[in-house]
Amino acid sequence: MSPRLRQGLLAAVLTVGLSATAWAVQPDEMLKDPALEARAREVSRELRCVVCQNESIDESNAELARDLRLIVRDRVKQGDSNQQVLDFVVARYGDYVLLKPPFKLSTYALWFGPLAFLLLALWGGWSFFRRPATATADSEPVVAPLSAEEKKRLEKLLRDEDNAR
Repeated sequence: MSPRLRQGLLAAVLTVGLSATAWAVQPDEMLKDPALEARAREVSRELRCVVCQNESIDESNAELARDLRLIVRDRVKQGDSNQQVLDFVVARYGDYVLLKPPFKLSTYALWFGPLAFLLLALWGGWSFFRRPATATADSEPVVAPLSAEEKKRLEKLLRDEDNAR
Protein backbone atom coordinates (compact mmCIF):
# COMPACT_ATOMS: atom_id res chain seq x y z
CA MET A 1 0.00 0.00 0.00
CA SER A 2 1.44 3.33 -0.97
CA PRO A 3 2.09 5.96 1.72
CA ARG A 4 -0.27 8.40 0.02
CA LEU A 5 -3.11 5.85 0.01
CA ARG A 6 -2.38 4.97 3.65
CA GLN A 7 -2.54 8.66 4.63
CA GLY A 8 -5.83 9.08 2.76
CA LEU A 9 -7.37 6.08 4.52
CA LEU A 10 -6.14 7.34 7.90
CA ALA A 11 -7.65 10.75 7.22
CA ALA A 12 -10.97 9.19 6.23
CA VAL A 13 -11.07 7.00 9.35
CA LEU A 14 -10.25 9.93 11.61
CA THR A 15 -12.87 12.13 9.94
CA VAL A 16 -15.58 9.50 10.35
CA GLY A 17 -14.47 8.70 13.89
CA LEU A 18 -14.45 12.31 15.00
CA SER A 19 -17.78 13.10 13.38
CA ALA A 20 -19.36 10.04 15.03
CA THR A 21 -18.48 11.37 18.48
CA ALA A 22 -19.95 14.81 17.81
CA TRP A 23 -22.70 15.77 20.25
CA ALA A 24 -26.25 15.89 19.02
CA VAL A 25 -27.22 18.76 21.31
CA GLN A 26 -28.56 21.61 19.23
CA PRO A 27 -27.73 25.26 20.04
CA ASP A 28 -31.39 26.07 20.70
CA GLU A 29 -31.46 23.38 23.44
CA MET A 30 -28.50 24.75 25.39
CA LEU A 31 -29.03 26.64 28.62
CA LYS A 32 -27.66 30.17 28.93
CA ASP A 33 -25.99 29.46 32.27
CA PRO A 34 -22.79 27.40 31.62
CA ALA A 35 -22.95 25.76 35.07
CA LEU A 36 -26.52 24.55 34.50
CA GLU A 37 -25.62 23.40 30.97
CA ALA A 38 -22.69 21.41 32.34
CA ARG A 39 -25.00 19.72 34.86
CA ALA A 40 -27.54 18.97 32.14
CA ARG A 41 -24.79 17.41 30.00
CA GLU A 42 -23.61 15.33 32.96
CA VAL A 43 -27.12 13.97 33.52
CA SER A 44 -27.68 13.43 29.77
CA ARG A 45 -24.57 11.25 29.54
CA GLU A 46 -26.11 8.86 32.07
CA LEU A 47 -29.37 8.39 30.14
CA ARG A 48 -29.79 5.92 27.28
CA CYS A 49 -31.58 6.88 24.10
CA VAL A 50 -34.42 4.35 24.04
CA VAL A 51 -34.51 4.57 20.23
CA CYS A 52 -30.78 4.09 19.54
CA GLN A 53 -30.09 2.03 22.69
CA ASN A 54 -26.31 2.26 22.40
CA GLU A 55 -25.98 6.01 22.76
CA SER A 56 -26.63 8.47 25.50
CA ILE A 57 -29.30 11.07 24.84
CA ASP A 58 -26.45 13.58 24.62
CA GLU A 59 -25.06 11.76 21.55
CA SER A 60 -28.29 10.74 19.85
CA ASN A 61 -30.05 12.62 17.05
CA ALA A 62 -33.40 10.86 17.62
CA GLU A 63 -36.46 13.00 18.34
CA LEU A 64 -37.12 11.18 21.60
CA ALA A 65 -33.55 11.90 22.72
CA ARG A 66 -34.10 15.58 21.95
CA ASP A 67 -37.31 15.52 24.00
CA LEU A 68 -35.47 13.89 26.90
CA ARG A 69 -32.65 16.47 26.69
CA LEU A 70 -35.25 19.24 26.89
CA ILE A 71 -36.89 17.57 29.91
CA VAL A 72 -33.50 17.26 31.61
CA ARG A 73 -32.69 20.94 30.98
CA ASP A 74 -36.13 22.00 32.17
CA ARG A 75 -35.75 20.04 35.42
CA VAL A 76 -32.21 21.42 35.96
CA LYS A 77 -33.55 24.97 35.45
CA GLN A 78 -36.27 24.28 38.01
CA GLY A 79 -33.56 23.53 40.56
CA ASP A 80 -33.71 19.74 40.73
CA SER A 81 -30.51 17.96 41.71
CA ASN A 82 -28.89 15.55 39.23
CA GLN A 83 -30.33 12.58 41.13
CA GLN A 84 -33.82 14.11 41.18
CA VAL A 85 -33.66 14.59 37.40
CA LEU A 86 -32.56 10.98 36.93
CA ASP A 87 -35.31 9.76 39.28
CA PHE A 88 -37.88 11.77 37.31
CA VAL A 89 -36.84 10.23 33.98
CA VAL A 90 -36.59 6.71 35.44
CA ALA A 91 -40.10 7.08 36.89
CA ARG A 92 -41.39 7.73 33.37
CA TYR A 93 -39.26 5.28 31.33
CA GLY A 94 -38.02 2.67 33.79
CA ASP A 95 -34.51 1.56 34.72
CA TYR A 96 -33.78 0.64 31.11
CA VAL A 97 -33.27 4.32 30.29
CA LEU A 98 -30.16 4.38 32.49
CA LEU A 99 -26.88 3.51 30.76
CA LYS A 100 -25.80 1.89 34.04
CA PRO A 101 -28.97 0.32 35.45
CA PRO A 102 -29.06 -0.50 39.17
CA PHE A 103 -28.41 -4.07 40.26
CA LYS A 104 -31.80 -5.30 41.46
CA LEU A 105 -34.28 -8.06 40.73
CA SER A 106 -36.06 -6.23 37.93
CA THR A 107 -32.77 -5.57 36.07
CA TYR A 108 -31.18 -9.02 36.40
CA ALA A 109 -32.00 -9.69 32.74
CA LEU A 110 -29.99 -6.61 31.74
CA TRP A 111 -27.03 -7.71 33.86
CA PHE A 112 -27.07 -11.47 33.33
CA GLY A 113 -28.75 -11.76 29.91
CA PRO A 114 -25.56 -11.46 27.83
CA LEU A 115 -23.77 -13.97 30.07
CA ALA A 116 -26.70 -16.39 29.80
CA PHE A 117 -26.66 -16.14 25.99
CA LEU A 118 -22.90 -16.71 25.93
CA LEU A 119 -23.18 -19.79 28.15
CA LEU A 120 -26.06 -21.12 26.06
CA ALA A 121 -24.04 -20.66 22.86
CA LEU A 122 -21.01 -22.39 24.39
CA TRP A 123 -23.16 -25.29 25.57
CA GLY A 124 -24.79 -25.58 22.13
CA GLY A 125 -21.40 -25.59 20.38
CA TRP A 126 -19.99 -28.11 22.84
CA SER A 127 -22.95 -30.48 22.45
CA PHE A 128 -22.89 -30.11 18.65
CA PHE A 129 -19.21 -31.02 18.34
CA ARG A 130 -19.38 -33.68 21.04
CA ARG A 131 -22.04 -35.85 19.42
CA PRO A 132 -20.84 -38.92 17.50
CA ALA A 133 -20.26 -38.61 13.78
CA THR A 134 -22.93 -40.13 11.58
CA ALA A 135 -22.22 -42.30 8.56
CA THR A 136 -21.87 -40.38 5.31
CA ALA A 137 -21.84 -41.48 1.69
CA ASP A 138 -18.02 -41.43 1.71
CA SER A 139 -17.61 -43.58 4.80
CA GLU A 140 -17.76 -47.35 4.75
CA PRO A 141 -20.96 -48.89 6.08
CA VAL A 142 -20.80 -50.92 9.26
CA VAL A 143 -21.31 -54.60 8.33
CA ALA A 144 -22.35 -57.22 10.85
CA PRO A 145 -20.56 -60.59 10.66
CA LEU A 146 -22.34 -63.42 8.83
CA SER A 147 -24.30 -65.91 10.83
CA ALA A 148 -23.60 -69.66 10.49
CA GLU A 149 -26.67 -70.10 8.26
CA GLU A 150 -25.57 -67.18 6.02
CA LYS A 151 -22.07 -68.68 5.72
CA LYS A 152 -23.50 -72.07 4.61
CA ARG A 153 -25.72 -70.39 2.05
CA LEU A 154 -22.79 -68.33 0.70
CA GLU A 155 -20.59 -71.43 0.39
CA LYS A 156 -23.38 -73.25 -1.49
CA LEU A 157 -23.81 -70.30 -3.88
CA LEU A 158 -20.06 -70.15 -4.55
CA ARG A 159 -19.92 -74.00 -5.19
CA ASP A 160 -22.90 -73.79 -7.54
CA GLU A 161 -21.20 -70.93 -9.44
CA ASP A 162 -17.93 -72.94 -9.71
CA ASN A 163 -19.85 -76.00 -11.00
CA ALA A 164 -21.67 -73.86 -13.54
CA ARG A 165 -18.36 -72.82 -15.14
